[in-house]
Amino acid sequence: MTVLTRSRSAKIFAGIALLSASALIVSGCSSTPNAEPSEGGGDKPAADLTLKLGSLLPATGSLSFLGAPMEAGVQLAVQDVNEAAAGVTIDLTTADEGDLDNKAYETSITNLQNAGITAMVGAASSSVTKLILDGNAGAGILTVSPSNTSPDFSGINPLYFRTAPSDNLQGEVLGNEIAEDGHKTLGIIYQNDPYGTGLYEAIKATFEGTGGEVVAAESYNQGDGQFNAQVAAVAAAKPDAVAVVSYDQFATIAPLLGNAGVDTGSLYLVDGNLKDWGTDVSVNLEGSKGTRAGAELPQDFLDQLNEVWTAEGNDPIDAVTYSAEAYDAVILIALSALQAGSVEGADIAEQMGPVSSGSGDGEKCKTFAECAEIINGGGTADYDGLSGEITFDENNDPKGAAIGVYEFNAENATTRIK
Repeated sequence: MTVLTRSRSAKIFAGIALLSASALIVSGCSSTPNAEPSEGGGDKPAADLTLKLGSLLPATGSLSFLGAPMEAGVQLAVQDVNEAAAGVTIDLTTADEGDLDNKAYETSITNLQNAGITAMVGAASSSVTKLILDGNAGAGILTVSPSNTSPDFSGINPLYFRTAPSDNLQGEVLGNEIAEDGHKTLGIIYQNDPYGTGLYEAIKATFEGTGGEVVAAESYNQGDGQFNAQVAAVAAAKPDAVAVVSYDQFATIAPLLGNAGVDTGSLYLVDGNLKDWGTDVSVNLEGSKGTRAGAELPQDFLDQLNEVWTAEGNDPIDAVTYSAEAYDAVILIALSALQAGSVEGADIAEQMGPVSSGSGDGEKCKTFAECAEIINGGGTADYDGLSGEITFDENNDPKGAAIGVYEFNAENATTRIK
């Protein structure tokens, strides 16, 4: 996996300003909502819209290794929407999310709102989303996160959706995996924020529900650089296994655990730190496991991700975490705008449920072009994306999701095993 450095990733995001079709529509934001379709069905777009879309994703900070795959997913989706020329053209503005330490999001969200966006993909971090969501909602901006997993976000705001499942599901899968591996006692180190506490609680509840015991649980705050006290407390309890709920702090925590006598082949990771660590972690992780949301992705999608990303002069990406969720977020926003005949955030939000579910009797479709043809022909589209079926429930969460289980080999690289 390619890990972005702060300096290079900042240049990547700074160089991306706009994706457009060959002839960008610059005048008029919408046509009459419910425009009449052509008699042939699908030949004439039901609307003629220019959607000002923003992305707030991490180019710097502790989640920067996730920035490239998610931003590539956004770019690929924008390209597919614009090339379809089916009634929606996306004008994309990107910005760096950063993290709670460098606070890049503070300037970025102001710039995005000043750019006149009415919908946004991001933020990646649950903590950042909590800080910017009220401002976005007050400005009428639809916010769709590809990676917020905190249980706190279920039903939090009618202008908020997410294409990633709640940590309740990931925590359940990981807790059961730890128990199935024969462990009876567990230590947990987790970051003290909505993401970390949500996963900690779900892992603990599930593992103890199987008859296991969490013998030590230690938290830290984002921005902390020292984890000796947490590691010492967990190691002293002598657990069979240790779960680490973190971002890139894992690179520091894992060697400390090894030095304290913890078996680094019995660690359990989560989506925030699961990647091919290689030599970036100085201990052997062979046998350790982790979970991450998302279905197995087709090779042609991965090839297209790299094609659109490297076209901007960026290095190829090996990581794909939340790339499909970011792609699907853009497609759902665009389809909802087309269905609404409007690019206003509230109007798009009203259609996010229907285009993801077909209102119970829609026609299944897997690409923007296919779904747009159905909408333009007067039908009801039911989009099934790369990350799954993504039918939104009453809380604007996706119903069900695939959670993959991965195992580390001797090279500290991961392979999906379930």
